[in-house]
Amino acid sequence: TFVAENENWMIQLSEEYNISYPVAVAIVFPELIRYSSLRDKMEITLLKSLYIYHGEDYANFSIGQFQMKPSFAESIHQKVPLLKGRLRNQFREKTINNDIRKYRASIVKDLEQPESQFLYLIAFLKICGTIYNLEEMDEDYRLKFLATAYNFSFQKSFDEVEKMTDKKFFYTKLVKAESYSYSDISAFWYNNYQKNMK
Repeated sequence: TFVAENENWMIQLSEEYNISYPVAVAIVFPELIRYSSLRDKMEITLLKSLYIYHGEDYANFSIGQFQMKPSFAESIHQKVPLLKGRLRNQFREKTINNDIRKYRASIVKDLEQPESQFLYLIAFLKICGTIYNLEEMDEDYRLKFLATAYNFSFQKSFDEVEKMTDKKFFYTKLVKAESYSYSDISAFWYNNYQKNMK
């Protein structure tokens, strides 16, 4: 439902920054399955305060439809120098003079907006293109690798991400139940999207 209702602006942003819309959505699709607005609203108020005042060591929680954590957003901010042009300008760089609480509050505000989250996703894809050698991968494996880097961490080495690609540690319910490979769910959505476009 979220994809259907928001497809137009997501396609527009994807084209504006020259990234593949189906790849971008496939990467976050497992998070869309797990997202629960009720859970988000119940947990978010306390966790926001803990993060803003004490940092990610106290509260590193998932926010919004794409279930991005503040630590993920902070990692994007750290890698801003790798971005180019208008995309680079979309992200406020943290400097030593900034009020850390205001910085954290701005990250939470960003992550509460689907459009801002999608820009973080675009930045993630661009950053991965500079830190990993993606060109030599075939299309299917590149998607699975990127999905794993998104869910596991793009701060990890190529080998560490690769080792996690088919591991089944992702679950779709609020309570831990049967686990799946995050990258397999992403690939499933991507392949179905491609079939429906033909």
